[in-house]
Amino acid sequence: MYGLIFLAFIGFALLVIAAKTIKIVPQSSVLLIERLGRFHRVAASGLNVIVPFFEAPRAFYWTNVRPGITSIDLREQYIDLPPQPVITRDNVTINVDSVVYWMITDPIKSVYEVNDLVGGIVQLTITGMRSVMGEMDLDHTLSNRDQINAKLRLILDEATDKWGVKVTRVDVKNINPPEDVRITMEKQMTAERNRRALILQAEGEKQAAITRAEGEKQAAITRSEGEKESAILQADGAAQARLKSAAADAQAIAQIAQSIGSAEQTTQYLITSRYIESLRDMTRTNNSKVIFMPMETSSMLSSIGAIKEVFAETGEKSEKKDSLLNPPKRRELGQ
Repeated sequence: MYGLIFLAFIGFALLVIAAKTIKIVPQSSVLLIERLGRFHRVAASGLNVIVPFFEAPRAFYWTNVRPGITSIDLREQYIDLPPQPVITRDNVTINVDSVVYWMITDPIKSVYEVNDLVGGIVQLTITGMRSVMGEMDLDHTLSNRDQINAKLRLILDEATDKWGVKVTRVDVKNINPPEDVRITMEKQMTAERNRRALILQAEGEKQAAITRAEGEKQAAITRSEGEKESAILQADGAAQARLKSAAADAQAIAQIAQSIGSAEQTTQYLITSRYIESLRDMTRTNNSKVIFMPMETSSMLSSIGAIKEVFAETGEKSEKKDSLLNPPKRRELGQ
């Protein structure tokens, strides 16, 4: 009976010693082994054997982490911060929530250099956020999130470097201003958009007016050029017509002078012809006013008679000349 109890006690003791001797560490995790309360070594992932009762893994107590845990996770982790009140430079209180991504690079420092690593990162994030946004106006905090994220990451990375932590990324998720400020901002945004719309409309009308003016200018220039070319062509045509008419008149006068023979009679003939044409044109018009003749009727008639005599003499001379050149044949007797 006592022998069975003793064997059971020995078996239980062996199980306890085995549990304290053999430690299996998961992948991407480490254990800090202390010997008699002092750091001894780092147990990497896999099977590790420690000396029972002399060596033990160091337990730590972090915020939002299960109490008394001994394995340190080396993977990248994140902390989701709840909304925090932040006062901007223009004295507007806003609620800001953010996410911090971090990872442990030196597990020894993360345990022995700070009591609560996660709590320290949370408090650094809150104070850094208030410091960065307190230097900015509300409009800048809403439009410059990338700048805020970069400044926060730099502040946290510098502060947590001695803790063996690397802050990889900080993201501001939401920035919530008070309700009255939000309504005022919406009204301001609407007014700004209306102003931009009016400016764009005015610019469009201005460009349209300039384009219409340029078009009218080009049309006027083109029309003037066309009228100029047309006037030049008309003038050239009139000049050519006058030259041809003058040439024809000169040829006709030369033929008349050659037929008449006398310069005085030729002149008198031409004047009389022009006078007769003028009388014909005046008789065709419906003008009831008294027309004063530039020549006397007797002079005109005498001129006409003189011209008739000239043509008669000219005809007689031509007949005599023809009779001399072509004498008539004598008739034969008996015919």
